[in-house]
Amino acid sequence: MFAVRNEDTALDIVQDAMLKLTERYAAKPAAELPLLFQRILQNTIHDQFRRQKVRSTWTVLLSALGRGDDKDDDFDPLETMAVRSDSSEAAEPPALLEQRQVVGLVEDALARLPARQREAFLLRYWEELDVAETAAAMGCSEGSVKTHCSRAVHALAGMLAAKGLKP
Repeated sequence: MFAVRNEDTALDIVQDAMLKLTERYAAKPAAELPLLFQRILQNTIHDQFRRQKVRSTWTVLLSALGRGDDKDDDFDPLETMAVRSDSSEAAEPPALLEQRQVVGLVEDALARLPARQREAFLLRYWEELDVAETAAAMGCSEGSVKTHCSRAVHALAGMLAAKGLKP
């Protein structure tokens, strides 16, 4: 099980879980709510760590992409990256502001990707599906998933570099 070390983040997670419970299960009998809430809370914590993992990867991603001009569509630079182990620790306000700005730029860049590239990228790196699972979800071959992901990563790196985001 994950441990949320930042009190503000923990409170946000509990609040999100409570909202999900009330929005989706308000009509359920009161006796079912504690177990539903526990499951929703676990899923919300897991989602928070998954998002944090993806967000903390971007700096490493950009520096890795800046190393060379590898045009091999099957090369997947995110496959070789390690995620920082301190990604759940509290950051200082300037670092949080910078992180939010980077996340905003990434989200804008993701929205501009072609639909299949965006789908492959989000399934692989946001939803953490492996190549085979992503191929099954998209109804295409594993090679197509690798190609879409590689092109998405290169396009994102280019768009983010054009916005002045440097490794």
